[in-house]
Formats: sequence, C-alpha cells, structure tokens
Amino acid sequence: MWPLRARTGEGSTAVDVTGEIVHWRGPSPFHFVRLPDELAAEVAEVSRDVTYGWGMVPVDAALGATRWTTSLFPKNGGYLLPVKDVVRRTEGVDVGDVVTVSMEIRVRR
Repeated sequence: MWPLRARTGEGSTAVDVTGEIVHWRGPSPFHFVRLPDELAAEVAEVSRDVTYGWGMVPVDAALGATRWTTSLFPKNGGYLLPVKDVVRRTEGVDVGDVVTVSMEIRVRR
C-alpha cells in the first residue's frame, strides 16, 4: 500500500509506476504511462488537496537518469502520467516499451 498522506505530511508520496508507454492521438498527441487502478484510487483520495484545477495532480517524475516536472491527467476513472518526448528520446524508450517511472506528488505547503 502506498502511504499517501499528503494532507498531514506523514509518510511518503513517492512511488514507482511500471507500465507500457502508450501514444494518445488527441488534439495534442502525447505519450503516457497509465497508473495501476489501485494507485490511481489512492491518488484520487488526495487529489482535491493537491490539484491546481481540472483534477490535474502535479508530480516530479524520473525515468532512468532523466527528471521532469509534469501533472497526472485524470482519464476514465484513472490517471495518466505524461512522458515528454525529450525524456523518451534521452532514455531510448518508445511506444510499447514497459518502463518504470519514479514519481512524487508535489504537495502544496
């Protein structure tokens, strides 16, 4: 169980997310890793306390040696973790690859 206690500052909001890189072909094409359902449910529990609007949850992420700042997108009852093109190119990963991304929710203080 991920100890998401962002409201009280107890525990850690850091977690590793393993999933397949998928390409979303919407108005703004992007690449994502979908959070597992259990983790998405835990993020939803704290989202109201950390979101800056539209259910977006700010996170710091790392794949290999590459770090970036992004926000989780709410989608169909879950969350998608965006993986920027520069991150994919730097780390040599592409659509269909299974990756592990470390992420930590940025908590407003």
